[in-house]
Amino acid sequence: MLSFLSRRILAAPARLSLPQRCLSDKLFVHRDTPENNVDTPFEFTPENLERARSLISNYPVGHERAAMMPLLDLAQRQHGGWLPISAMHCVADMLKVPRMRVYEVATFYTMYNRDPIGKYHVQICTTTPCMLGGCGSGSILDTCKRVLGLKPGQTDSERLFTLSEVECLGACVNAPMVQINDDYYEDLTPEDTEAILMALKRGEKPPKPGPQSGQDWRHCCEPKGNLTSLTEPPKGPGFKVLPEL
Repeated sequence: MLSFLSRRILAAPARLSLPQRCLSDKLFVHRDTPENNVDTPFEFTPENLERARSLISNYPVGHERAAMMPLLDLAQRQHGGWLPISAMHCVADMLKVPRMRVYEVATFYTMYNRDPIGKYHVQICTTTPCMLGGCGSGSILDTCKRVLGLKPGQTDSERLFTLSEVECLGACVNAPMVQINDDYYEDLTPEDTEAILMALKRGEKPPKPGPQSGQDWRHCCEPKGNLTSLTEPPKGPGFKVLPEL
C-alpha cells in the first residue's frame, strides 16, 4: 500500500495546470508558415559555401556529420539570425544525413532560432548566479519588459527586438548580464539596461560591451574596486637542485 506522502507525490502532476507544466516558449515540432516552409529560399552564398566546405574538411572522412552544428550556425547567421526548415534541409544534403538528424539538433539546442527574430536579440540570463548577483536578474528582466513592451519569447511588430529568457551564458562572475546578438553586457543595473536598450531604439551606437561599471579600465572579470588578491608580481614555483647521483 502506498504511503500518504507517496500518493501525494504521484497525484501532484495530474493537478498541475498546463501552463505550470509546459514552461518553454518554443514549439519543438515544425509548423509551416508563409515565412518558414520547405519552399523558403535558402542556399549558401559562394563565400559561405566555401566556409562550409572548410568546416566539413576539419573532420575525418566518414564523420562529416560532426560539422552539423557550425553549419547550422553559419546558415542562421546568413539568414538574418534565424533558421528556416529549408536551411536545415540544405545542411542535411551537404552532410548526406537524413533530415531528421538535423531536426533533432536544431530543436534541441536553444541557440538555433527556428522563427524570425528581431534585429536585436536580447537574451537575459535568469539562472541562479544572475538571479543573486548585483541587483539581480529579476529587476533587469522587468526593465527589459518595460522598455521593450515585450514578454520573453516575443518579437515587436517592427522586428527590431526579440526578448528571450535563457539559461546560463557563462558570465556568472559579472552577474547580472544580458547577451544582445553576439555582445555581452555585464554587471548591469536597471539604469544601465535601459540606457543600452534606448540607444538601440534610437539607432545610436550602443555602449561598449563588457562590464558596465569601471569600464575605463575593466576588460572582463576584474574587480570593481582595487585588487584584493594577486597584488604582487607572481613568484616562481621554487625548487631545489638535487645533487647528481
